[in-house]
Amino acid sequence: MDLATLIGLIGSFAFVIMAMVQGGSLSAFYDTPSVLIVIGGSLCVVLVKFNMGQFFGATKIAMKAFMFKLEKPEELIEKAVEMADAARKGGFLALEEAEVKNGFFRKGIDLLVDGHDVEVVKENLNKDINETTERHERGISIFKAMADVGPAMGMIGTLVGLVAMLKNMDDPKAIGPAMAVALLTTLYGAVLANMVAIPIADKLSLRMNEEMLNRRLILDAVLGIQAGLNPRVIENMLKNYLAESKRQVKTTDE
Repeated sequence: MDLATLIGLIGSFAFVIMAMVQGGSLSAFYDTPSVLIVIGGSLCVVLVKFNMGQFFGATKIAMKAFMFKLEKPEELIEKAVEMADAARKGGFLALEEAEVKNGFFRKGIDLLVDGHDVEVVKENLNKDINETTERHERGISIFKAMADVGPAMGMIGTLVGLVAMLKNMDDPKAIGPAMAVALLTTLYGAVLANMVAIPIADKLSLRMNEEMLNRRLILDAVLGIQAGLNPRVIENMLKNYLAESKRQVKTTDE
């Protein structure tokens, strides 16, 4: 569970709701036509931009902003050094029974065990990286589209409310509901974009960058093991993926 995402999302809504309560009745900030225009309208417009599978898969993608377990690069480096040491002592077949939890790392090791040459290994792993990146970017684009559409639907709702208000200037009772639609649709559109869609898109971008860094690290590790490099050399090469303050990683030779 990513507490930063959860605390940030809940906290932002809590402060806005507290401000609404302090300003009067919370029910004054709810309007069904405004919800239909902004939420329903935004979802339908975004659906036009993507196919059904991509659109309904957005919920699953969004969960990565809240629940996403990723191995630390330091752990991957330690495993890579361990695997390199085992390969130097017993050959690639010694890696067949090794415990490797990371699926991408396991795929690379299996390619080595099967005896594929370096170009085949590199092509397969790079293809996996590119396809994973494409899936991440597609998910991010859905929430970016929502962030673009939300305020626009809010503006449409505002115009609808203003037109209804102007057409009923002679009926004071109709002015209030029309004005509520005009104002609340703008509010809902801003909330949808700036408190939900944009933060989730940005967090998913962060997740993608973290995962791609790990996969590039694993790719270099697998190629280093295949080339028969010394475990210490592989470790020093992989430490370039770490921040300067985290580059003190123990090796098997120490």
